[in-house]
Amino acid sequence: MVGGVDTHTDSHQAAVIDSIGRHLTTQAFPTTPDGYHRLLDWLRSHGALIAVGVEGTGAYGSGLARYLQDNQVTVIEVDRPDRRARRAGGKSDPIDAFAAATAVLTGRATGTPKTRDGIVEAIRALRVVRRSAVKARTQTIHQIRTLIITAPDEVREQLRALAVLSRDVGDTRVGCLNK
Repeated sequence: MVGGVDTHTDSHQAAVIDSIGRHLTTQAFPTTPDGYHRLLDWLRSHGALIAVGVEGTGAYGSGLARYLQDNQVTVIEVDRPDRRARRAGGKSDPIDAFAAATAVLTGRATGTPKTRDGIVEAIRALRVVRRSAVKARTQTIHQIRTLIITAPDEVREQLRALAVLSRDVGDTRVGCLNK
């Protein structure tokens, strides 16, 4: 058997096909640890599980992908069907789940999901936080500059020499409001 999963925020739609591509059944499961456990039990109840195609292993399906891999299930990352194919075949969660399973069985989907652990994930997390901090800092400097520029003349004259009024907001040396 091959499984396919269409992932969403609160529930995942799973489908099972046999080794020659016949659609067997589909069912929705919550995106909780218990839901992942029930989904895997449900998949295995249909026979020997070859692999599971999961949409969105880097987003909505990341938790499920980790759970399946931790339970020695081969997980294949499946791209969302293109819009033209979705319009031609209809759009529903069960259809998308069957499409994910079929993509694995036919070999159209062969991607290995990222493990999202180790040094690479740690560096990615640090880069995300740094990018956010730099953006917040720049926005704060722009807000302070605007407040000073629109302040009453007496206040503006007292604050004119502050570094925040400098045009080099992107310069990493501009980090405080000191003269």
